[in-house]
Amino acid sequence: MSKFARFMKGNKAVRANELHAVTKSICDEKGTPLEWEFRHITSKENEEIREACTVDLPVPGKPNMYRSKLKSSLYIQKMLVASIAVPDLYDAQLQDSYGVKTPEELLLAMVDDPGEYNDLAAYVQNFQGFNTSFEDKVDEAKN
Repeated sequence: MSKFARFMKGNKAVRANELHAVTKSICDEKGTPLEWEFRHITSKENEEIREACTVDLPVPGKPNMYRSKLKSSLYIQKMLVASIAVPDLYDAQLQDSYGVKTPEELLLAMVDDPGEYNDLAAYVQNFQGFNTSFEDKVDEAKN
């Protein structure tokens, strides 16, 4: 038996999906808010999302020098979309019903209350293992 047997993939715990009511405006026949299903994203998925939301900005007064900047709102939007398993935000019929063309636009249309959207972002960050909010990390990095 390998000295790394405990680290083998077969011993890795599978993280279960969770249900969470996101908005009070989408309810069942009885008026109960519908629960959405959330899945864990991998570190690789997170890095791909982060990379897609990072832009290089020129450094003023220094030709050919750039600094990276994370578009934090876009990053959170994409992380939310990647985390939501149900409803399927990529479904064309669902997008058409809201008159949008992307999963990010659909999410913003479905959760159009700013307070609920912020609560959703906090829930997903916690669900994905971020113990402090992304904004807290940005503020910490600035200091």
